[in-house]
Amino acid sequence: MLATADIIEDGHAVNLAWHDGGTARFHAVWLRDNAPDDHTRSPVNGQKLITVLDIPADVRIAAVRVADAGGLTVHFAPENKTVEYSGQWLRKNAYDLTRTDPRGWTPPAIIRWGAELATAIPSAPYSGLKAGDGVLADWLAAIDRYGFATAHGMPVESGALLELVALFGYVRETNYGRWFEVRTEADPVNLAYTGLGLQAHTDNPYRDPVPTLQVLACLENTAEGGESVVVDGFRAVELLRRENSGAFDLLSGHPARFTYAGTAGVRLSAKRPMIELGPDGELIAVRFNNRSAAPLVDIPYDHMADYYAAYRALAAVIERPDLAVTFKLQPGQAFIVDNTRVLHARTAYTGSGRRWLQGCYADKDGLRSTLARLTGDTKRMEAAE
Repeated sequence: MLATADIIEDGHAVNLAWHDGGTARFHAVWLRDNAPDDHTRSPVNGQKLITVLDIPADVRIAAVRVADAGGLTVHFAPENKTVEYSGQWLRKNAYDLTRTDPRGWTPPAIIRWGAELATAIPSAPYSGLKAGDGVLADWLAAIDRYGFATAHGMPVESGALLELVALFGYVRETNYGRWFEVRTEADPVNLAYTGLGLQAHTDNPYRDPVPTLQVLACLENTAEGGESVVVDGFRAVELLRRENSGAFDLLSGHPARFTYAGTAGVRLSAKRPMIELGPDGELIAVRFNNRSAAPLVDIPYDHMADYYAAYRALAAVIERPDLAVTFKLQPGQAFIVDNTRVLHARTAYTGSGRRWLQGCYADKDGLRSTLARLTGDTKRMEAAE
C-alpha cells in the first residue's frame, strides 16, 4: 500500500513511497498516458482510446492524495481531470529503477539450462493437454520458461501435430506447407530430409519474421541412430559473454545474412544478428544455422577475421556435451522448441529401419496468449485494481 505522495518538479512528476520503504517517481505525462479510466482505456479490450497528441503538451499534476485503500488519486491540469490508480499497479509498473543488468540479460522467469535438464525434461500426456486447464497451463509455462518441452501419447497419425498446436495457437504455413515430412528422400530440397547428422541449429533464419516455435512429432523411428538433441542457445550465449566478451560484442553488434533457394520459385533471405539484443541489452533471440548462412557482407574488413573467430567460438560452445540434452523420439511423442532460443540437432541414422517425423511451425504470441488466459492474467493493466 502507498504511504505518501509528493508533487515534485513543479507538477511534472510525483514521488511515491510505500509502507515497506520502497519509493519511485512518475512523470505526469506517463501517468496521464496510462490513466485507467474508461475515457482513456477501453474497459472491454484494454486498448487505449487516446493518442499521445490528445494529452496536453503542458500536462502537470495539480494535486495528489493517497486514498484510504492505499491507492493514488491524481488531479491533472489543464484538463481538470481526476484519475484513480492502484498502488499495487504503480509498484508493478515502476520505471524509476537503477538498472545493473549486463548486456545479454534475460527476465527472471527464463531458466537457462544444460545437460542436467535431461533428467527433468518438461513433459505432459497429450490426453492431459487436451483436457486443458492445469496440465496445459503448466506445459505452456514450461515452454515459456525453458524454451522446450515434450508431449507423449499423441495419435500416431499423419497431421496429428496440428491438433497439438491448436491447443494453444495457430500453425504458421510456409513454402513447406502446413506441415512437412522429415524422412529420407532421394532428391531432398533440404538436408533435414536425409540420414545425415545435423548440427545444432535454429530453423528458418532466412525468414522475416522467423517462426518462433517448431513442433516435431514422431510417427515411426526404427532406424539405428537418429537421436534428437536440443541445446539452450541462451545458455550458450551467456557462457560466450562470460568467457569471450569480445566475441559476444561482435556477434551481437553486426548482422549476419541467411538465404534459402532450395525449392523452385522460392527465394528467401533475412539480415539479422546471430545474437540479437534489445535496446536495453535484453537477449531477444539466437540465430544459428550454418546450412543457411549467406556470405557475410556487413562486417568491416578490419573486423571480419575477428568476427569469424567469434562465430567459431560460439559454435564451439554450442557443441559442448554438457549443454546437450539427447533423447530418441518414439511414435506418439513430440517435442516443441522456442525457435528463437533453443537449437535442435539430430544424430546420423542408417538406411536400415525407418525414421519418420512430421514438423510444423507456430508462434509464441498464441502460446503466451493462451497461457495468460489459463492463468487468469488476461490484462496486464488491471484498470480498476
